[in-house]
Amino acid sequence: MKKLTFTLASLLLAGLSAYSQSDQTGAWYIYFGNIKSKHSKFSLDIEGQYRNHNLGGDLQQLLVRSGVKYQVADNFNATAGYAYVLTEAEDMPDNPVRENRIYQEMLLSQSVSRFFLRHRFRYEQRFVEGRDFNTRYRYCLFLDIPVNKSSMVKNAAYIALYNEIFINGKKVDGYTSVFDRDRIYLGAGYKFTDNFAVQLGWMNQMLETDSKSQVMISLHHKLPI
Repeated sequence: MKKLTFTLASLLLAGLSAYSQSDQTGAWYIYFGNIKSKHSKFSLDIEGQYRNHNLGGDLQQLLVRSGVKYQVADNFNATAGYAYVLTEAEDMPDNPVRENRIYQEMLLSQSVSRFFLRHRFRYEQRFVEGRDFNTRYRYCLFLDIPVNKSSMVKNAAYIALYNEIFINGKKVDGYTSVFDRDRIYLGAGYKFTDNFAVQLGWMNQMLETDSKSQVMISLHHKLPI
């Protein structure tokens, strides 16, 4: 386990060091929140993302998302929600593209020894300014590996990985490719409490003809009421 942890940490540091020196590296800041009463199976997801084209600034995308989640079983949730997305091309702040997005998702959690996995299936209906209506399918596999604890509890330091693939639902504006993009992420996190964790990581996003790396900082917050 220690050897695996050292290897993953070394890869993370090497990736951050190499890509932080590239002009193509951006910064991505994310807040994930969930408001839930212990007396209800319903909860509210709240999320904010601020993404830059580079490490110093130049807005790439602003996303605000919220959804109503229902706990079907201990390890299975279903969510329906809405997202507002504003995207700017590099060095073109006066010509943003706005998107209204409706989504539905299912999240299945499982654990194998010290490996904690989550499977997220998301279906999106996208209303992008100046473009035809489109849909998109997304599948993400998350993996968290605690380093100093046997589970994801308070004071756990952990390695976080995920891979997410995006598939277009239909042809839009002459664009015929089914493949939209793929994201791979490697990070390290720490759970300060059972309800609050912070992650630092590196993500590479691969498009059909291009790719881009992002240094990511994310806050993960449960708000019991």
